[in-house]
Amino acid sequence: MICGAMIGGTTIASLVLAYSQALPQGADYVRILPEIVLSVFGIIVMLLEPLLDEKKGQKILGLIALVGALAGIAATWFMAQSPGVAFWNMVQVDRFSVFFHALVIAITGVVILSSYEYMAVQRIRAGEYYALILFGAVGMALMSSAVELVLIFIALEISSISSYVLTGFRRHEAASAEASLKYFLLGSFATAFFLYGVAMMFGATGSTNIDPVSRTLQTAPVPLLAFVAVALMFVGLGFKVAAAPFHVWTPDVYEGAPAPIVGLMSTAPKAAAFAVLLRIVFVINVPGTVWLVWVAAALSMTLGNVGALVQNNVKRLLAYSSIAHAGYLLVAFAAAPILGISAAMFYTAAYAAMNLGAFAVVGHFANAGERYVTLEDYEGLGRSSPLLAATLTIFLLSLIGIPMTGGFFAKFYVFSAAVKANLIWLTIIGVLNSGIGAYYYLRIIVMMYMRESRKAVPVTPVPFALRLALVCCIGATIYLGLFPGRVLQYAQDSAQELVQHSRPETPLSAPVSALREPL
Repeated sequence: MICGAMIGGTTIASLVLAYSQALPQGADYVRILPEIVLSVFGIIVMLLEPLLDEKKGQKILGLIALVGALAGIAATWFMAQSPGVAFWNMVQVDRFSVFFHALVIAITGVVILSSYEYMAVQRIRAGEYYALILFGAVGMALMSSAVELVLIFIALEISSISSYVLTGFRRHEAASAEASLKYFLLGSFATAFFLYGVAMMFGATGSTNIDPVSRTLQTAPVPLLAFVAVALMFVGLGFKVAAAPFHVWTPDVYEGAPAPIVGLMSTAPKAAAFAVLLRIVFVINVPGTVWLVWVAAALSMTLGNVGALVQNNVKRLLAYSSIAHAGYLLVAFAAAPILGISAAMFYTAAYAAMNLGAFAVVGHFANAGERYVTLEDYEGLGRSSPLLAATLTIFLLSLIGIPMTGGFFAKFYVFSAAVKANLIWLTIIGVLNSGIGAYYYLRIIVMMYMRESRKAVPVTPVPFALRLALVCCIGATIYLGLFPGRVLQYAQDSAQELVQHSRPETPLSAPVSALREPL
């Protein structure tokens, strides 16, 4: 079935590519080919949903959405063969945007797989659910390649609106409705801050395109308005990545949203927002931004880890963990361009794999109504379901940063980049917080293996689709832990290309191989 889906996805992407090449601006359409493919499949899902039986339609619509995600990955490969700018320099295809396209669409496919069983157990209608996931992926993918601030805002809204609706999909639960409303209200304020920052940047430089803005600020004294603009845009994007002090929505929203959607929200929108932040921090490059990032990173790591220590609900615990990991990732933003960009890209990929897998396990174990989400519910899981407990343990060890997992090298590269940039105090704060974080992750492992179960918690067999999703997550986590070189090299090449394109006259601040040197 999966092989057929891959063949079908590649065929559809090829047909769209051939049609786009026949248009007057064919190359432009090739450079947004993944967005076109995902949109088409989202529309197909919406059109077919009322025509199918509710029970049979669940799997059919899920399969169509999965084919759409696979077709999107194939379209990303086609897009990568045509680097350059499109649509009047509003979209730029390079290694950097291809990396985040592939990551966001891969996350989308894994979330669709992990939703198969969840939708049936929670008795949620599937049509608009899968369509919204695909439409949200369109916005997230477009954010990574857009170099026009107004287009970034539009893509951010496409992603956000889908997320607001998906958060409230557990219609029978008051907590889900509350989470959706809170996410919508606070998210609206955050995007307003971002838009206001875009307007101020236009006032300061006379453009909203990232490259002209960068050239203007490098060749003339930076006006005060530009500093305010970057700060406001950072507020808007800081909300999306759940960075402190813009993190207050995260625990309640993660607790109320469906578990697979929490896995999506904690990875794909963050990846897209971090892609935009990387362009703003390292391409626009307003002096003094490093201190804004420094403070946000330190606050996120500290508040996230300290908040997680007192949580009894696993979803809320992982929500605070997500805040802490946003802080670790922001450490890379304070480093030198080549080192910081490549470390942040690698960390984003590693975090996506381990966090998606953790929430997939939590969603399966929670059962109908997500009743079993407290730490006490996980007591004795190592005996009642050894394979499920071992799977969750791998993801938790990676979140801690234990060697032979992707999480280890992710933190190593980030802290290494910080040390090479002489950010000693920020590195010390990060290492201390990693030690604090190990406590609450190990607390879950202790519950699973060293405590006797005090209540009967049903553990259902893991269905095929979820097994496939977990295998993908475990495979990526272990691969990045054992063989990180290829992904890191691609990230370094992407960083070098991005920095050289933005400042061709400036020598690179660090060699490409710098991250591979021992501390």
